[in-house]
Amino acid sequence: MNHVALLRDPEAARTVLDPLRTRILHVLREPGSAASVARDLDLPRQRVAYHVRELEKAGVLEHVEDRRKGNCTERIVRATARSYLVVPEALGLLASNAAEIADRFSSLHLIAQAMHTVESVADLRQKADEAGKRLATLSLVSEVRFGSPAAQNRFAEELTEAIATLVARHHDPEAATGRSYRLQIGVHPDAPTPHPLTIPTDE
Repeated sequence: MNHVALLRDPEAARTVLDPLRTRILHVLREPGSAASVARDLDLPRQRVAYHVRELEKAGVLEHVEDRRKGNCTERIVRATARSYLVVPEALGLLASNAAEIADRFSSLHLIAQAMHTVESVADLRQKADEAGKRLATLSLVSEVRFGSPAAQNRFAEELTEAIATLVARHHDPEAATGRSYRLQIGVHPDAPTPHPLTIPTDE
């Protein structure tokens, strides 16, 4: 089973995004039948069986085996991945495209670049799973609080200079056996952390 599978087809995406089918896929991370899922979700078997067939048609469930149970044979299926990602191209002309946004300081440009990163890394993750290999990546997350817009601008300038210097130092375009990596840095306002729900007690 892959860690993540990409959903490029709009119909497949629509199938998976149905709330009940999402629950069925979650249960079928482990092999099971329509009957076993119906018991787990406390739903009619016929209803679950219909959705299981539709999920198989969409390619997100795979046949594992046929298992004899009394006088009946159960079709055992399993989700093809632990999680699924609907990629932008499933939206066709409505998909966000960084190439159409020239302003690199635009939040829309950052969103488009982030979507590209998610899709690219998920695709590489899927191929690595299929090949039984590890995927080398690096993630850095930090927080910086600017005292003024001027400080924010100075930070952007210094960050750009520092990254350009570091890339120039390590980039080797002549390395015949090397591998290219994509470096992407995004800075955005931090979303406020929601306050935890406080439940009153009788004390």
